Amino acid sequence: MSFRPRKRAKPKIQRINAWPDVSEKAVLGFAGYKVGMATAAWTEERPGPTKGMEVLGGVTVVETPSLVVYGARFYNNGYSKDVLTDDADVIKRLGAKKARASSTAGKESKEAKEGNAPESFTDVKLLAFAQPTLTPTGKKHVERMELALGGSSLEEKASYALSLLGKELKVADVLKPGMFVDVIAVTKGKGWQGPVKRFGVAKQRRKATGKVRHVGTLGPFKPGYVQYTAPQAGQMGLHKRTELNKWLLKVGKAEKAESINPAGGWPHYGLVKNDFVVIKGSIPGTIKRVVRFRWAMRKPTEVVEPKLSFIRV
Repeated sequence: MSFRPRKRAKPKIQRINAWPDVSEKAVLGFAGYKVGMATAAWTEERPGPTKGMEVLGGVTVVETPSLVVYGARFYNNGYSKDVLTDDADVIKRLGAKKARASSTAGKESKEAKEGNAPESFTDVKLLAFAQPTLTPTGKKHVERMELALGGSSLEEKASYALSLLGKELKVADVLKPGMFVDVIAVTKGKGWQGPVKRFGVAKQRRKATGKVRHVGTLGPFKPGYVQYTAPQAGQMGLHKRTELNKWLLKVGKAEKAESINPAGGWPHYGLVKNDFVVIKGSIPGTIKRVVRFRWAMRKPTEVVEPKLSFIRV
């Protein structure tokens, strides 16, 4: 029931509604573009039956070009106020018709806070956009998003947010190898599917009304209508999904991208030329789709960095 209604997600880059409560001053999220899956070998360092052994398994590579911070958003009882950067180039790339930029760019973060932050607010988040033009995805427009911040107080969060205006965030500044992250993405679309594939109901015998791949009953006699919980045919895929506690095996720099690029590039993607991350297992979405990362909400922030031996497509 938590996946209802199973309809198409409108935006391909989804909003993150919940963030972990972190006292450390840090940015709690990032974004990238799915490259594909490969086979990798690493030495398991976490406690368990395979500790100290070399493990072979599937991994997903995500290209993560730097994010550009173009503003800070202050919330106060449902209302928000945006403070944008003074950098005209960033505002032009953003596509804003009118730049509501602050007048304290280049000064210390304390002065910026006093000049731009509202008198009272309950939360503050970063406004940033991804740069798909640096990747072979074929996208031409920036993709905007909100990123939560960690900090011991609201004043510390506000000061940190205003100090990042107009700067670029690298994935190494946000994510570390060995940590756990939550992945938020839109799944691969499968179009209109029947109830057997969509909900996994059992097939009927051949003499059951002459149909096989159908539902035996659509509900009781009363109420006299079909409830929405009855498994029926409909849209499958292209849904927003969140996968928790994905293990981050590697955070690589652009200079090391050649070590993971196969001859001729990744199938249906191309060559990785920017920073990238390697995640254990699979993640939602198709190749070239935007993927968002969040610090894990249900896992300790312990970092156990694995030792990767090789990555092979």
